Amino acid sequence: MELSAPAPLSLVSLALNLGLAVILSLIVSWYYVRFGQSLSNRSQFAPILPMLALVTVLIISVVKSSLALSLGLVGALSIVRFRTAIKDPEELIFLFFAISIGLGLGADQRVPTILAVIVIMLYLVMRKSLKLHRGASHSVYLNIDVDSEQAGSVMFTKINQLLIDLIPQVDLRRMDHQDGRLGLTYYITLRNSEVIATLMDKLKQEVPGCSVSLVEQNNMLGG
Repeated sequence: MELSAPAPLSLVSLALNLGLAVILSLIVSWYYVRFGQSLSNRSQFAPILPMLALVTVLIISVVKSSLALSLGLVGALSIVRFRTAIKDPEELIFLFFAISIGLGLGADQRVPTILAVIVIMLYLVMRKSLKLHRGASHSVYLNIDVDSEQAGSVMFTKINQLLIDLIPQVDLRRMDHQDGRLGLTYYITLRNSEVIATLMDKLKQEVPGCSVSLVEQNNMLGG
């Protein structure tokens, strides 16, 4: 038998694998939309996952029985260039999740693939449940604008220390300092609304005349 001669592809097996890929990838997509923390628009990104799983199943099913087709696939993929970089780690993880489903089903490893998906989903659900049990947190962007002669390094240090004392997780994302104006953007995690009220009072006392705005990132980008 020649190495380049492909083995016959079972259409029944392919249809079964595609059906399972749809079911498993839709479960993963639903979880990503419902519980994901990505800053991107999850409702637009999630439909890509089933398509990615199905395409992967098709590719693996076609090339797995032929050495020539496998080598041709390597050559074809070597010329593909992706222009859009994926910067969110969560998006990358779920993309690999969908690809893994396609790889497993395309290789006719149905039981191991289903078992792996169940285990991974149980882990994600347990992690989410433990997080909710500890108390819901809200990730927000905090914008502070100070327009005065004191809008310099001293004022920045005062605001920074004030936030650190009140909020355990503070991440400075942007700072603008020009013509006596200081603009700061922080990414913070709040455990309850009482912290917001305390923060507003402290800023009013320590930084009179400043303007403050809060934007919840989940509602802004991730819905």
